[in-house]
Amino acid sequence: MQPPTPPRPAAGGSPGGAGDVEVRRSARRRRTVTAYRQDGRTVVLIPASFSRTEERTWVDRMVAKLETRENRGRRQVDSDEQLMARARALAETHLGGVLPRSVRWVDNQHRRWGSCTPADGTIRLSSRLRGMPDYVVDYVLVHELAHLLEPAHDAAFWALVGRYPRAERALGYLEGVEARTGGPAD
Repeated sequence: MQPPTPPRPAAGGSPGGAGDVEVRRSARRRRTVTAYRQDGRTVVLIPASFSRTEERTWVDRMVAKLETRENRGRRQVDSDEQLMARARALAETHLGGVLPRSVRWVDNQHRRWGSCTPADGTIRLSSRLRGMPDYVVDYVLVHELAHLLEPAHDAAFWALVGRYPRAERALGYLEGVEARTGGPAD
């Protein structure tokens, strides 16, 4: 195996943090090209016989492919209006149509994924959720919507949250994020 090509800036940005791209050439590799993320960089494995032009072409192609795969299943809910529309749809599907007065993104929640004030029907989601998979944002919305019906984290509350079919998976995802970042969440 030849020494890796020095890292270079990625062709495009990525939510996964493509950062630098490291190209590793292999004399044993004949035709296949593989790419993956490792420690904040993109590693692309190519045949040693590739020219620099082929290398550039394949690196750009593989970085784009990784970004597409990472973005699959991610909905861009950028505005508060889009967030409210999503909350309405989830409430109708899973919670009998309970409606919040408002739902909005906030930048000041660093220890919680979301919060709800049942007395006035307002829900706030941490902007840290932006870019996470749809089912995770949806889970946090269902969790906060459930507080409009059951303010406490009691058995009745968790039964409501459990109506969302991907609740357990989303909770596991958020626990993984917390473990990686060392941050608590409610």
